[in-house]
Amino acid sequence: MKTHFGYEQVEAKDKAKRVGEVFDSVAQKYDVMNDLMSLGVHRYWKHEAIKRLRLHEGQTVLDLAGGTGDLTEKIAPKVSKVVLSDINEKMIEVGKNRLLDKGLFSNIDYVVANAEELPFENNTFDRIIIGFGLRNVTFKEKALQEMFRVLKPGGHALVLEFSKPFLPILNKVYDTYSFTVLPWLGKMLLNDPDSYRYLAESIRMHPDQETLKNMMCQAGFESCDFENFSGGIVAIHRGFKY
Repeated sequence: MKTHFGYEQVEAKDKAKRVGEVFDSVAQKYDVMNDLMSLGVHRYWKHEAIKRLRLHEGQTVLDLAGGTGDLTEKIAPKVSKVVLSDINEKMIEVGKNRLLDKGLFSNIDYVVANAEELPFENNTFDRIIIGFGLRNVTFKEKALQEMFRVLKPGGHALVLEFSKPFLPILNKVYDTYSFTVLPWLGKMLLNDPDSYRYLAESIRMHPDQETLKNMMCQAGFESCDFENFSGGIVAIHRGFKY
């Protein structure tokens, strides 16, 4: 079975390995690159996503595909427990060291896991967030089904992800920036333009807002909705489990 790795067609069984190689390459500079690539706006998008989780003491939260833990850092002080999970061990290692340096450790667990096969019991988490990670998953439907399975009734899951700009002029500017500036930044900082070219391509291959909303409904979530940010460059999707 074939799937996409950016614009390239690859065997589905090989995609996770290829994605892993990309994030092995970028792990050490991942947070710096996020600031450069988004001109710092990713911090606002993440702040808005966390607000919509409606967090409070006593909750257990899964930060799925959580990478270097910048979402976990903001979530941990608000709840009883956070599980920072990512398929990439190197990203988890960077995140763990980063959070330990900040004195955050008492209520954070670290789990290396594939989003398509989560190693958690049914109905484990009050909230789940996946930030800028779903587009890298080979079988997104499986990941959404797994998120629904491990979410407690009464909880909700949130997907923060790049999406489809709805202004034609913004599309043109965004394309020029993504396929010119991002690879250049990757070359300057990491001598790795290809990884950032893949990241730009993976955004273009990700489902649009309505398609992802429907995928969440098909996975079992109810009252699914989404909000656009920055002209649709990013969208926050939510789905509830009753």
